[in-house]
Amino acid sequence: MLKPIIAGLDEAVAGSAERAPSVRWALAGLSLSTLLSSLGTSIANVGLPTMAQAFDASFQEVQWIVLAYLLAITTLIVSVGRLGDITGRRRLLLAGILLFTAASVLCGIAPTLSMLIAARAAQGLGAAVMMALTMAFVGETVPKERTGSAMGLLGTMSAIGTALGPSLGGVLIAGAGWQAIFLVNVPLGLLAFFLAYRYLPGDRRKPKNGRPSFDTVGTLLLALTLGAYALAMTIGRGSFGPLNMALLLAAVFGTGLFVLAEARAASPLIQLPMFRDPSLSASLATSALVSTVMMATLVVGPFYLSRALGLDAALVGIVLSVGPLVVALTGVPAGRIADRFGAGRMTVVGLIGIAAGSFILSMMPSTSGIPGYIAPIVVITAGYALFQTANNTAVMTDIRPDQRGVISGMLNLSRNLGLITGASVMGAVFAFASATNDITTARPEAVATGTRITFAVAGSLIVVALAIGVGSRALATRPSPAISAKSGH
Repeated sequence: MLKPIIAGLDEAVAGSAERAPSVRWALAGLSLSTLLSSLGTSIANVGLPTMAQAFDASFQEVQWIVLAYLLAITTLIVSVGRLGDITGRRRLLLAGILLFTAASVLCGIAPTLSMLIAARAAQGLGAAVMMALTMAFVGETVPKERTGSAMGLLGTMSAIGTALGPSLGGVLIAGAGWQAIFLVNVPLGLLAFFLAYRYLPGDRRKPKNGRPSFDTVGTLLLALTLGAYALAMTIGRGSFGPLNMALLLAAVFGTGLFVLAEARAASPLIQLPMFRDPSLSASLATSALVSTVMMATLVVGPFYLSRALGLDAALVGIVLSVGPLVVALTGVPAGRIADRFGAGRMTVVGLIGIAAGSFILSMMPSTSGIPGYIAPIVVITAGYALFQTANNTAVMTDIRPDQRGVISGMLNLSRNLGLITGASVMGAVFAFASATNDITTARPEAVATGTRITFAVAGSLIVVALAIGVGSRALATRPSPAISAKSGH
């Protein structure tokens, strides 16, 4: 696992020999920050049964340990990205790493469930800062022609964190208790802080009278809107009742208020004319669609493997780890490919790969067994690694320095919203296609049918994403009057 990471560091700093050591260590700090934020998402899930027993709580109560972290990231990631653009990305990233590390300590020593949930929300805020600003720093630390390699490296570290979480969490809980899944972040967080403090470029001083103000009203409206949407998609464990509908309507109403507020703000959180740029709008839309589809592998996969193929829990875990492992191994090569052949072109190739894998899986009979599941999953996840790296590279390469933080946050937000939506929508598609009220007791044939239909829907969504991507490339070749994020106006 270390070999592609080291190769990625070397590839990303190539061409700047005089700065190579400091750039390499700066990228190491950014990579570790990315690893920690993704590890924080995946490692807690495996500990929910243990923590439910420790706090004598129901599943609905302990699931807020995961939801608090996810909601903090989702609601604040764009705002902290913009705050970094205004006040200085280095100092905010250092503060975010310190907050994440301190909150990890509080999680590990929390005497009550409510205190643990509050500490997880604080940890999520630190993770939001780390997620938003690591990609933004790439433009300041590596040569432009190596942006894809650096993005591929960050994608690799994110995938490693996702893949490592369940297995590492299980080992830590068995050996030292549930507290260890949070305390393990402390030494890693301190190392990330040291590397960032020592090697990241300093913030440029801006005159106070020329510094844009922070959009407090827009930030509050966006946070409430995103929070309402995230709750609508997550509470109820798959059932969509009156509360979910009310929250969804609140999110729609909040979106309208946010657009009005941004149109009138002197220094808006998000400059609405950005979305007239077809490339940026398409990148955000396709990222959300792809993440929605990728969530299907996590929602549907365990039921298919256990119910349709009859695998035990240990073997299900091993098979499910194939996807993140493929992303981890292909992230750095995907970055090199994006640098060599062009990010826009490779974004389309990645989408084709995801669509092909989804349609293959939708036609694969359950009699093909484990190989019949793993083969298309490898195609899907390799395509995802290429898409994610190329898409991020295409967006982040030529944008103005003072907008790197907010656009990086928007990219991460589109991915998170896709994952949240996918967990609800693709889960509902799977349950409906399986024609059963309780998927945990469904017949193997019903689960297999549900899986095939779900991935047929997933492939169709990627075809839509492909149409958006190709259409945006055609529009991007025409002169546009828009004040885009990539323009200097």
